[in-house]
Amino acid sequence: MKLAMIGTGYVGLVSGVCFSDFGHDVVCVDKNPDKITALKAGEVPIYEPGLDDLMHRNVAAGRLSFTLDLAEALKGADAVFIGVGTPTRRGDGHADLSYVYAAAKEIAENLDGYTVIVTKSTVPVGTNSEVARIIRETAPAAEFDVASNPEFLREGAAIEDFMRPDRVVVGVETDRAREVMAQIYRPLSLRNAPVLYTGLETAEMIKYAANAFLATKITFINEIATLCEKVGADVQAVADGMGRDGRIGPKFLNAGPGYGGSCFPKDTNALARIGQEHAAPQRIVEAVIDINEARKRQMTDKILGLIDFAANGKKIAVFGVTFKPNTDDMRDSPALTIVPALVGAGARVHVVDPQGRKEGETLLPGVVWESDPYRAAEGAEAVTILTEWNEFRALDLPRLAGIMAAPRMADLRNIYSPEEARAAGFTYTSVGR
Repeated sequence: MKLAMIGTGYVGLVSGVCFSDFGHDVVCVDKNPDKITALKAGEVPIYEPGLDDLMHRNVAAGRLSFTLDLAEALKGADAVFIGVGTPTRRGDGHADLSYVYAAAKEIAENLDGYTVIVTKSTVPVGTNSEVARIIRETAPAAEFDVASNPEFLREGAAIEDFMRPDRVVVGVETDRAREVMAQIYRPLSLRNAPVLYTGLETAEMIKYAANAFLATKITFINEIATLCEKVGADVQAVADGMGRDGRIGPKFLNAGPGYGGSCFPKDTNALARIGQEHAAPQRIVEAVIDINEARKRQMTDKILGLIDFAANGKKIAVFGVTFKPNTDDMRDSPALTIVPALVGAGARVHVVDPQGRKEGETLLPGVVWESDPYRAAEGAEAVTILTEWNEFRALDLPRLAGIMAAPRMADLRNIYSPEEARAAGFTYTSVGR
């Protein structure tokens, strides 16, 4: 199959590279000339384990290329995927669909024979129908179908998720579109990966419902963690006991400073707005959003409480600022609330993160960036772990305590046991224990 992928951000680039590894001929399109120039030079603009090797291999095989020219990419294409951003719209919390609709109009102006237009971006219910309307209005004689194919990629494990998915969701309205999508995903079908065919609106809703449920699961265990601290229970043991129930499962039951990232915050906000607009308010989701925002402020108080809320002039080391490990993504990371609050309280904040500095230097003004956790902690009054990178899982705790002005730790990912931290000399606090 010949495929075009519009957008070379996280979703577009990972999907385009993986489709090319299936054996398809993929052209990735972007309007940013600097990004296309870098990609042609072999530079990967995002950090995702394994993506650079996979991209280089498929470029060398002649299956993957990059261009600014959409018309060129659409020549003879069986399908074109829209993989542009849908950020939260300022003011009302809804998904900003301007990039999706602009892409639809430009596709219509450059269609070359029958093509399936596939929305890969996360979009509210009804968006694919609007995409079809825009294309019909712009090019009345165009021969096309629209499909919805939401992504379910975890940052840090995206290639594995694409190649061995729990499921592939495809929303279509015609047999012809279904056959094209079946051919595109044939390599996965041969591996017995489940491909679910639905209507457009159902496919759109599956994506939002799935992300909202996972965000709810995280928020639930965070609420339980707070209660555990009050009553003397251990949230990790509680989560283990819950997760062994097959109806619940163990995933997304790790208490922490709240969810962040490119999906959960914007998707829960969008689902809440969709519910309000259709007079079907999603009250659980609305509560999840409010609780998650409050959670970040609670975690700031947990850190400051270690130094009796007297942060002015004191050095605090922060380990990890990306929203999760194995990514450079800072979008809606809890660190974007917590670190500025520490700076605002007068602390001298020193930050170390294996991949976060590229975005973090702009997003976190007023901090000092370090390349080594021990250097960051030297002379500090407190250290906090915000992201559970592997580099922070096996620290020499006695050494760390020995170089600090006062050995205090707020372990917001429960990496260490209270016993080992205290044995190393730390005044220690964690989450839900």
